[in-house]
Amino acid sequence: MVFEVPSQAYQRAIASLESGGIIAYPTEAVYGIGCDPFNSEACHKILTLKQRSQSKGVILIASDWEQIEPLVACIDTQRLKEIQKTWPGPYTWIFPRTQLVPDWISGEHDTIAVRVTAHPIVSRLCKQYGKPIVSTSANIGGQMPAKDNLEVFRIFGEAIDYILPGRVGDLQKPTEIRNAINNQILRPGAD
Repeated sequence: MVFEVPSQAYQRAIASLESGGIIAYPTEAVYGIGCDPFNSEACHKILTLKQRSQSKGVILIASDWEQIEPLVACIDTQRLKEIQKTWPGPYTWIFPRTQLVPDWISGEHDTIAVRVTAHPIVSRLCKQYGKPIVSTSANIGGQMPAKDNLEVFRIFGEAIDYILPGRVGDLQKPTEIRNAINNQILRPGAD
């Protein structure tokens, strides 16, 4: 069964992003919370809500490679082609970053974590927004992430400006994270 999200729901989510707000949305395994990655105030608000250190950095999620390409430093062409075969899909890759990436996104790292999502709702959101958004699990650090919009509201209440309705994907665990240079698994995904 496909969950249809009304057009006005996307419009409200985008209006929240454009005004510096924090939104929640379904992803491949859990609900995520996000904002415009270039809005320092919004990003810091997310980190405060999650009780997460800025030094860790956050993932950016996109609808296609073109949205994240300016943020990713060049790597071996053949390696990049192999990575792109995993997208859209539930794979987050850690790339060397360009100078366009703000420190509040990369944390203490000289890298950036990015994913081209296959989840239809958040993919459409990024496509309509025209750029990637921050994507971090909807939870307080160390607690279980929310799997639906009611749980998001229970955890964060009015601190979230808009919750995009929808169902999370079928993954039982958050997406796998790998190093783009050496393919090392940094966080195993679902089997």
